[in-house]
Amino acid sequence: MPGPSGSGNGRRGRALRAKERRMPRKARIRRRTTETDVSVELELDGAGSYRITTGLPFFDHMLAQLAKHGLFNLALRAKGDLEVDAHHTMEDVGLALGEAFAQALGNRARIRRYGQAVVPMDDALGWVAVDLSGRPYLAYRADGLTGKIGEFDSVLLKEFFRAFATALKANLHIGIPYGENTHHMAEAVFKAAGRALDAAASLDLRVKGIPSTKGKL
Repeated sequence: MPGPSGSGNGRRGRALRAKERRMPRKARIRRRTTETDVSVELELDGAGSYRITTGLPFFDHMLAQLAKHGLFNLALRAKGDLEVDAHHTMEDVGLALGEAFAQALGNRARIRRYGQAVVPMDDALGWVAVDLSGRPYLAYRADGLTGKIGEFDSVLLKEFFRAFATALKANLHIGIPYGENTHHMAEAVFKAAGRALDAAASLDLRVKGIPSTKGKL
């Protein structure tokens, strides 16, 4: 039976864990270039609330899916040179959002690190696997997701995810094994990305420190 010292250590340990659960994991990022101006406010342990304006309505809709299904509170505003092309806006939103996630995660202690999700949407299936490893890599297997979705160029989704993975310093694997409707295909991927990121970023109190034998992510 533990003595007084052991009981005190137990109480201190419980207090520390409770304090960790209460610490907000938030970030605020502003990225300005000659081509874009992007601001992001992110809370990892949120309720899925969002305010998003990028000038690209379909992209706004996709980012809303990521926030809603990842239970992230996200406020994002972007102004870009859309009269030239949507590429700069898509890429810089990815960089700013990835940086916000990285900042909110801090040193990545006690996170689960890995997350995956498979999401169906009618005719389409999307899957996403993520490792918050500190190493950027994108594997994108979505050959059927091409062409226009309304006025939106779907090939730019890969540019967004590449920029996001780079700034977040994460392995991000995305696949769409089948689908007919490109809107459904894209939406399944963003919903899966939200759920996979939520799982990977979740705290696990069984994890002691950094979830890596290297001691750093």
